[in-house]
Amino acid sequence: MSKLNVKAKATINWKEQTEKLKQKFSTLTDKDLYFEQGKMDEMITRLQTKVSRTKHELYELITKL
Repeated sequence: MSKLNVKAKATINWKEQTEKLKQKFSTLTDKDLYFEQGKMDEMITRLQTKVSRTKHELYELITKL
């Protein structure tokens, strides 16, 4: 799935996805998962540090939620 499709899906049901991500990675907070339109890459970079995953892994994970 392309990066663009991931961004589109993330904006549609982000609240639901954040809850699933917090269940999967208990160290994540609302601040870590704060999504601002046009700044998806910044959020993914924050998540990379917190959960020790690559950008590619995180984009795949988000699309599968």
